[in-house]
Amino acid sequence: MEKLVLIGIGTGNPDHLTLQAIKAMRGADLILIPQKGPDKSDLAGLRHAMLAEHAADVPVAVFDMPKRDVSGGYLAGVDAWHDAIAAAWVAAIATVQDGRGFSRDIRTVALLVWGDPSLYDSTLRIASRLKPAPVVTVVPGVTSMQVLTAGHAIPVNEVGAPFTVTTGRQLRDHGWPAGVDTLVVMLDGECSFGSVQPAGVHIWWGAYVGMAEQVLAEGPLAEMATTIPPLRERLRAEHGWIMDIYVLRRKG
Repeated sequence: MEKLVLIGIGTGNPDHLTLQAIKAMRGADLILIPQKGPDKSDLAGLRHAMLAEHAADVPVAVFDMPKRDVSGGYLAGVDAWHDAIAAAWVAAIATVQDGRGFSRDIRTVALLVWGDPSLYDSTLRIASRLKPAPVVTVVPGVTSMQVLTAGHAIPVNEVGAPFTVTTGRQLRDHGWPAGVDTLVVMLDGECSFGSVQPAGVHIWWGAYVGMAEQVLAEGPLAEMATTIPPLRERLRAEHGWIMDIYVLRRKG
């Protein structure tokens, strides 16, 4: 592998693929697709569907996504997990080379990255662990933040004002960041908005944004803090998995 192309594919809507993304798919010698177990087979299925429509002739290698060890410290667990994912990439490429006999032709390998590789995604960090290091190219994709605000038809910032993109863990552990009145919260599996003083705060929430299963909800946090958690659990039970994101805004 001489070149690794990380292709942002948006949040599950095939219409969010850019022309640049489609060209990058077609230009790859091999595309890697992760499997995350039967509960998340929808995610692999969407990737396969995109390739079937736009790059059906490009070989595909599927690999099992390693699970993160949550028994120890968070950062140590993430570090070991990233090592394991990089090793899984290498093993998948080697399997194709050995099984199909065209190892000299696999020079450009692509990964289809959910959303965009720059926003709360670790693919670039994992790629930095590969030895020898390939040339890494990034094709930007539509982010869940953009799809959420489009779905609610709201701007992410107020006039001339900053906003902060953060995680549920940070919101729970450190509270509302100083100096901003608008937060975009990602990677929150515990409804951390429940830790926020709700007075004067509005929430715009979405699950499966951009996908056919998309569900949106919004309103005063004082009301929605009790409405969203049971809705979220019902959706998780129906689909076997959930990805959600929300914007919080308080009166300045």
